[in-house]
Amino acid sequence: MWLDRIIDILPELAKALGETGLMVGISLSLAILFGIPLGVLLFVTDKGLFFENRTLRSVLDFVVNIVRSLPFIILLVALIPLTNLLVRTTIGPGAAAVSLTVAAIPFLARLVETSLREVPPGLIEAAEACGARPLRIIVSVLLPEALPGIIQGVTLTLISLIGFSAMAGIVGGGGVGDLAIRFGYYRYDNVIMLTTIVVLIVIVQLIQATGNRFARIADKR
Repeated sequence: MWLDRIIDILPELAKALGETGLMVGISLSLAILFGIPLGVLLFVTDKGLFFENRTLRSVLDFVVNIVRSLPFIILLVALIPLTNLLVRTTIGPGAAAVSLTVAAIPFLARLVETSLREVPPGLIEAAEACGARPLRIIVSVLLPEALPGIIQGVTLTLISLIGFSAMAGIVGGGGVGDLAIRFGYYRYDNVIMLTTIVVLIVIVQLIQATGNRFARIADKR
């Protein structure tokens, strides 16, 4: 009976996974595009660094902390006007990707900043002593040395986005969360609930294992 039910929901599950992949893929790509530079900017504008700017640093730090402090479901609702402005709809994976992106950028930026802080200061000082320009130091010293931590940060961000995307399903975002709520919870269908849980667990385990592997490869120490 359970096996027959699982087979019956495979088309719906495949569609839900595609929607989750779409919204998570869009938001992760934009998070990498904007979150990594933001994390670098948070680091290099801090006290004692070559682009020290206390005002800019304070403003960026405040904005990042504000966004990160909001529960995702509240952020999702608060950004409905912006979502409607950008994608002309408030439902579907594309709409959910807006809120996911806003949540992911500061999340990843903070992880990138933390990874950069783990780079030994002596390496930066040695590069400065050799006459390297700040941008050269960022590209040739900071980012390569922090790469394992950045990869782990991207991995953690991706896993978090999968969890956030499930919440987005509650308000019409589609995806696995929507499938679990509409067909599992509302219809008291334990098979769908358990199936979606198992699928998400497997996906997260695979992502974490892959991220760990790439981080080890990137770690030259």
